Amino acid sequence: MISDFRFLIADLQEAWVVQMRPDIDDNLKSEIPHLRSPRGFTLVELLVVITIIGILIALLRPAVQAAREAARRTQCANNLKQLGLAMHSFHQAERRLPQGMSGCCFGTWMVEVLPYVEQDNLFELYENFGGTWATGIEYKTGSNLADVTRKWLSLATCPSDTPKIFGAPWNMTKHNYAVNYGNTGLENSTTGNNYYFTPELNGVEFKGAPFGSRETFQFAHIRDGLSNTLLMSEQVQTHGLDTRGLTWWGDAAGFTTYLAPNSSQPDLIYSITRCDYPYADNPPCEQISSGMPSMYAARSRHPGGVQAALCDGSVRFISDSIDINTWRALSTTRGSEPISGNY
Repeated sequence: MISDFRFLIADLQEAWVVQMRPDIDDNLKSEIPHLRSPRGFTLVELLVVITIIGILIALLRPAVQAAREAARRTQCANNLKQLGLAMHSFHQAERRLPQGMSGCCFGTWMVEVLPYVEQDNLFELYENFGGTWATGIEYKTGSNLADVTRKWLSLATCPSDTPKIFGAPWNMTKHNYAVNYGNTGLENSTTGNNYYFTPELNGVEFKGAPFGSRETFQFAHIRDGLSNTLLMSEQVQTHGLDTRGLTWWGDAAGFTTYLAPNSSQPDLIYSITRCDYPYADNPPCEQISSGMPSMYAARSRHPGGVQAALCDGSVRFISDSIDINTWRALSTTRGSEPISGNY
């Protein structure tokens, strides 16, 4: 390889002399070593160079991808940090946390925090928050659809995911952050206007959550401590008419810890028509059934875990391999479970 570079330099010198001294005759050129006919690369040498370049690119690519993912993960953590600060600002102003959801269809925490993430105009445009079908429009109709729920919020989008929409005819935007609905699941009331927490699920007892449906909580209600209780985590945006990531809508605005982070077990959705699986990179899902209520796991596009904001405003990366009992304990507000700081 070194000899090839010497020949290359000699060729460049010869070309320079020929250009600068056109008066040198051919006989003199033949007597000067550097002015003899240039030596080109052989096919074998060219293939060796190409192979070496290919190997270097292959070696560098994982490092580049890892660096990019690290940057995306940092941005995702910053998004959660900003949303956590918005929650604290809301609590300071209203003496409570936002509603997780107002029934299925009349607003979620996403709407209530809009003024605290510099989206006052969107908040003012949203109609009938906290209402019912008798009092006005829902999230996917009228001006709410045209002016609000088709808008994309970069602060609520993880850069490791790809922005998607809940398709035609609604074409609503999806986002990546969800609030903590506790450690069991959600069940719909007979009227459809409200939800309640499943009190017990296969031996797992519900022990409080910082967010619910048509009810609000204060930080003072979190007896387990703000640094030991999840505020928010991640949810993936799915393809098609799959509701995961549709945080303008009640169920999808939150996650539960009955399932582990990025669980291989399916999320449970109220209707099979809102579960697109298998489809593209959508995670598994099934329709709810008797004894198995609605539940969405915390999920992300980050390798190995999910980002999570705690109620004290801190943000941590939670491994997929976290002990399930520790994960569930982090979501309760009055469980008094011992939690190690090494999770």
